[in-house]
Amino acid sequence: MTTNAQTRIKTRSGLDLSIRPAVPEDQAQLENFFDHVSDVDRRFRFFAASEHVSHNQLDPLLHADHFRSESYLAFDQASGELVASALLACDAALDTGEIAVSVRSDYRGKGVGWAALDILATEAAARGVRRVISIEARDNHAAIELEREKGFTPEPMEGDPTLVILSKTFR
Repeated sequence: MTTNAQTRIKTRSGLDLSIRPAVPEDQAQLENFFDHVSDVDRRFRFFAASEHVSHNQLDPLLHADHFRSESYLAFDQASGELVASALLACDAALDTGEIAVSVRSDYRGKGVGWAALDILATEAAARGVRRVISIEARDNHAAIELEREKGFTPEPMEGDPTLVILSKTFR
C-alpha cells in the first residue's frame, strides 16, 4: 500500500473496511478515536494510564516516514467512522518491525484486529522485514490470543516480567 492509497477489505464478520495511511490532518479524528478505545485498551496500547492520548503519543501515528514506519487507519465503509489504528515501525536495517493495533471498543469482536494484523504483516513482508514483533502486557489476554492465532510465538521480555514479546518470522 503506498502513501494515500486506500485498500478495501471485508472482515471475517462481514464488516467492510477502508484502510489507508494516516496523515497529519487526521489528528482530531485520531484523538476522537482514542477517546472511544476502552481505558484498558488505551493502557495496553501506550503502556500508560491516561484518559486521553497526548500529542506526543499521537505524533508517530501522524508523521510516519512511509517506509520504515507506517500508520494505518481503518474506517467502517458504511458509517465512515474510524474504527482502528495500526502501526508498523521497523528498525533501520528493516530486519524487525514492531506492530501495534488499537480497535474502537464497539468494534471489538468483529474481525477488525485480524484485518489490521493482516495488513501489517503484508506491509512488513513487502518491505523485506524478516520478523515482526508485538510487545504486550501479560494481562492483555485478548491480544495475545489473537496474535497466537495469527502465527505469532510468545517469548519472555528480558528484564520485565509484566511484558511478553510475540513474534512472527517471514523468512
